[in-house]
Amino acid sequence: MLNKEQIAKRIAQELQDGFYVNLGIGIPTLVANYIPDGLDVVLQSENGLLGMGPFPFEGEEDPDLINAGKQTITTIPGSAFFDSAMSFGMIRAGKVHLTVLGAMEVADNGDIANWKIPGKMVKGMGGAMDLVAAAQNIIVAMQHTNPKGESKLLSKCTLPLTGVGCVKKVVTDLGVFNITENGFECIEYAPGVTINEIIAKTAGRLTIAPTVKEIVL
Repeated sequence: MLNKEQIAKRIAQELQDGFYVNLGIGIPTLVANYIPDGLDVVLQSENGLLGMGPFPFEGEEDPDLINAGKQTITTIPGSAFFDSAMSFGMIRAGKVHLTVLGAMEVADNGDIANWKIPGKMVKGMGGAMDLVAAAQNIIVAMQHTNPKGESKLLSKCTLPLTGVGCVKKVVTDLGVFNITENGFECIEYAPGVTINEIIAKTAGRLTIAPTVKEIVL
């Protein structure tokens, strides 16, 4: 199975030259460490930064430079700082080509639940609802099952929704899945993982692509 770093590294392969990309809290933030050399990608953080770099080395952190998840980050030449109103103006205007989000659940029609578990205290919904409503493409980075071993790829989300029919692709520790009209389509599987294991751990509708192959990192 893939670890969190490897999930992020696989998602980095989805980036394209000229993309403006927003990375959500959790596994998605790790994507910043794996942007291929020579690729012109600008990372946008909804707390007011355009041009986010990789995580700093230990001892080189600047407490004034943080992402939306309050993690210390670096900047790249040409970075710009602004208030959150301008940041969300960019998001709502559809200027973000790709957003990568974590999730607690994803449904086979592209619904996503990633902001609240009923009965548990949360500070707020954050920027995810704006991102899923306005981003041109949404990829989810997540574990395939919860700590109880239950599938997080479902036929219908049980938790409060963040967005409806918006997810295009899911990358988990078991594989890579497109969202199609027929549900989840497995297009790649993690090294050491069998197709039967993926079938057993996926609760939503699932098809296996004829060209399915092992993930190459």
